[in-house]
Amino acid sequence: MPYYTRNTGKSWTSKDVSSLKQMANQNTPTRVAGFKLGRTEDAIRTEASKLGLSLKPTNQSPYNRKS
Repeated sequence: MPYYTRNTGKSWTSKDVSSLKQMANQNTPTRVAGFKLGRTEDAIRTEASKLGLSLKPTNQSPYNRKS
């Protein structure tokens, strides 16, 4: 359980959404994004899904292959 969720239950503001989009583009981990926005990891994943954002790291190979 997260210890710090100051925005739990509150609606997402346009500032929160733009911050989430920026963090998703920078491959910020879900836990860190949740801490910065004061939301739970589940809330981050749910909102990203609604917005069509991918939270998967783009810099990792799906099969852990070495080139």
